Amino acid sequence: MIFRTETDIPESKEKICYKDKILIMGSCFSENIGNWLEENFFDIIVNPFGIIYNPMTVSQSLKNLLNEKSYNENDLFKLNDLYHSFDHHSRFSYTTVDETLHYINSMMQKASLQLKEASWLLITFGTSYVYRWTENNDVVANCHKLPANQFTRKKLSVSDIVEEWRPLLKQLKEVNPNLNIVFTVSPIRHLKDTLHGNELSKATLLLAIEELCNEDETLKYFPSYEILIDELRDYRFYSDDMTHPSSMAIEYIKERFSETYFSKETKSTLLECQKISKAISHRPFNQNSAVYRNFLKQTIDRINLLINKKEIQTLRKPLDILNSQFTSLK
Repeated sequence: MIFRTETDIPESKEKICYKDKILIMGSCFSENIGNWLEENFFDIIVNPFGIIYNPMTVSQSLKNLLNEKSYNENDLFKLNDLYHSFDHHSRFSYTTVDETLHYINSMMQKASLQLKEASWLLITFGTSYVYRWTENNDVVANCHKLPANQFTRKKLSVSDIVEEWRPLLKQLKEVNPNLNIVFTVSPIRHLKDTLHGNELSKATLLLAIEELCNEDETLKYFPSYEILIDELRDYRFYSDDMTHPSSMAIEYIKERFSETYFSKETKSTLLECQKISKAISHRPFNQNSAVYRNFLKQTIDRINLLINKKEIQTLRKPLDILNSQFTSLK
């Protein structure tokens, strides 16, 4: 007997492999998937503006990457002894202008290049509500805890999102014809919008993505939202705040994602990379022991094999660290 309705996800003809460059942007659910890929040595940049939730902000962020925007002091404001950008999450905020701009612009340069060379762009929309700064009416990515009366709040319509994204998608394909674009909607519930408001918000995102995908069959949709809301469908799959997916739910969504977008070779390589990731994080009781030296040597040999056989260049940095550790033990 079957006691749940499994989400039907067609297997993608295009597959993610370890040679691919990937850029992932959007809500904090993007970080669940993106950090997992990064931890397992995929060539990926995760949220180069930090966590961003609404389609307008994601769109503007991508435009800034395409235009190779360089931020300057006029793009920042000071609050509580930190310099902030309305385009960025607070993890880009520092105590000096130079530090803030260095972090922002160095990431911009890396992400701009990644976008233009990427095989995959993964986009997660979290909400259709936006905040506009009353001073210039621009949509902001983050209010940085400024007083609420400095912003106006509005829910985007389906047409607002489609009209914003239609020309952007065309521009992305012109700049990078080989780019595969996958949309998803975050299953994280925005309860501050009320339950009804959250459902309206998610429905707007789903309808907008559906319209865009119907216009361009090369665009793909991965049903993260449906997997949690309809397939798992139980509070045991939420964390204690009852809004974010639990670790078990995230693991299951990762599994469905890999089934959809990974080839057999990628899955096999991923298993090996997971073992290496675990080995790298291992902390020995006695690092001067012969057992640990042998463990390091075996790990280094496994990494070299993957670099030579699978050309996983992201393994070179941990390889250098392990080689340094191994040399110091001799």
